[in-house]
Amino acid sequence: MPDYGHDLQFGFFLDPSSGDSARTIEVARILDDLGYDLIGIQDHPYQAKHFDAMALSGYVLGATEKIRVFPDVANLPLRPPLMLAQEAATLDQLSGGRFELGLGAGAFWDAVRAMGGPVRTPGEAISALREGVQIIRAAWAGQPFRFHGDHYETVGVRPGPVPAHDMGLWLGVLGPRALKLTGELADGWVPSMSYVPPAQAVKSNAIIDEAAIAAGREPSAIRRIYNIGGDVSPVVEAGLSDEDQQIVGPRDHWVNVLTHLATDLGFSTFILWGVPTAPRLRMFIEEIAPAVKERVAEVRAERG
Repeated sequence: MPDYGHDLQFGFFLDPSSGDSARTIEVARILDDLGYDLIGIQDHPYQAKHFDAMALSGYVLGATEKIRVFPDVANLPLRPPLMLAQEAATLDQLSGGRFELGLGAGAFWDAVRAMGGPVRTPGEAISALREGVQIIRAAWAGQPFRFHGDHYETVGVRPGPVPAHDMGLWLGVLGPRALKLTGELADGWVPSMSYVPPAQAVKSNAIIDEAAIAAGREPSAIRRIYNIGGDVSPVVEAGLSDEDQQIVGPRDHWVNVLTHLATDLGFSTFILWGVPTAPRLRMFIEEIAPAVKERVAEVRAERG
């Protein structure tokens, strides 16, 4: 797979559990102070032990200065697209352009039903996601519009506010039809290594690229964001295998894996998940991330 040439970014998957709110915000501030690029926040509104992802995003943005925040990823069945567009644009305006929108078609349908949301077949979920993306894009344009779809309908809505910057709309999807939609319409793709190991990501990226080209777009228009987990350990659990679902090994092993993911598979943004201990957070952003950037720059220079 090609290297799409994007700048490398590094983030952390912030735990939205409501058990220790002070610690949640403390971690966000630590990430901001350490120079992380992004905070991802999962969105499972039916999870009673979680803070609401959008409200937490707003609080985190208000408690930090530089770091960007995105839902990883927002649950479309429980968040009407027009309201989601307004929430995202509002957070972006208030934070000075530090919000991006990750979006998913939905899952855990029994839980969605329990909260009064629609239960959709896989085909319906993708159709609704396409309509949601179209509505959000139209709303961000800031002009009145009408939309008549199978799942959503608007009549002469006057949207606003508009985002403060060219906000990314990143899709967290898995299936072939959703991947094709990503290539056609999205600014980014957000899989998790635990669900989509590198070997599968190669196939998924190919679907995205083919769809992008068919839609008259460059594959490089779509940023590839990877949620990654594992441990920095003296022992390498496995070699450099594209079947791995996590990264386990010493610092140099992490550098090798992330360099491979960037230069051979096209991932340019890495969202680390796991226990946010101070040594782990500091090692990732102060030792591993700079080494990966240096190695990727070397490989790109060698390849011309």
